[in-house]
Amino acid sequence: MNLLALVKIEWLKIKKYPAFWWMFGIVALTYPGTNMMFYYGYSEGTKGKEVASSVAKMLLGNPFAFPETWHTVAFLSSVFIMIPAILVIMLVTNEYNYKTHRQNIIDGWSRSQFVTSKLFDVLIISLVSTVLYTIVAFGFGAWADYDNIGRWAEQLQYIPLFLLQTFAQLTIAFLLGFLIKKAFIALGIFFFYNLILENIAVGYAKFKLNDIGKFLPFEISDRIIPSPAFMSRFGKDMKAAYEKALDAIPMHIALTIILTGAIWAFCYWKHKRRDL
Repeated sequence: MNLLALVKIEWLKIKKYPAFWWMFGIVALTYPGTNMMFYYGYSEGTKGKEVASSVAKMLLGNPFAFPETWHTVAFLSSVFIMIPAILVIMLVTNEYNYKTHRQNIIDGWSRSQFVTSKLFDVLIISLVSTVLYTIVAFGFGAWADYDNIGRWAEQLQYIPLFLLQTFAQLTIAFLLGFLIKKAFIALGIFFFYNLILENIAVGYAKFKLNDIGKFLPFEISDRIIPSPAFMSRFGKDMKAAYEKALDAIPMHIALTIILTGAIWAFCYWKHKRRDL
């Protein structure tokens, strides 16, 4: 069976899965909703004629206008990786709950083709999330300051960066579902580690351990998209930290690719030796 056939089979499977459309709908609401909240706060803080409003506008610029919209919306939207992660974990654990992974082998699939089909699941969901992000970012850029629309093609690098970050973090979600096989347990571990444990470890390491937390699984890809540019305008220290974060992006891209590739290589190896 060729790769194109696998993609078609997985797409047919996903598009008939109600949870996929729920995820699509929630993300379609969450991305613009979250950015709208921040945009409203920005607008309220800068629209007055008071000195404070003028200073705020001069200091912040417009983080939602082109070209900054690509960066700002990517950073704010990336917070909600847990939504597509739920779907990824449910998709892989369902294969084991309903024994369809065995049926695929009976139907003539190789073990590697099963893992490849799951890789395509993760890629499809990542692409859908990235398309939604791109639409939202472009919409905000055109709406926030139409005069700057001529700069829409600047900073487009954040689109592939968002895709890479999403794919990498959904790969970790897949790994948990693949190893644990129970959706509830895998989701619990994913949320606890991603939202609580790693954040505590990263914060502690930043001040006590020479920032070695930057090599933790989610933090590696989180740093592909640093805080928005306006954060660099709050003093020399913030500017230096922002420039340092930008300089570190290529390293984190490489680390993300290495870690993601290693996870998929492990999954292929593990599935070949796993008792079905």
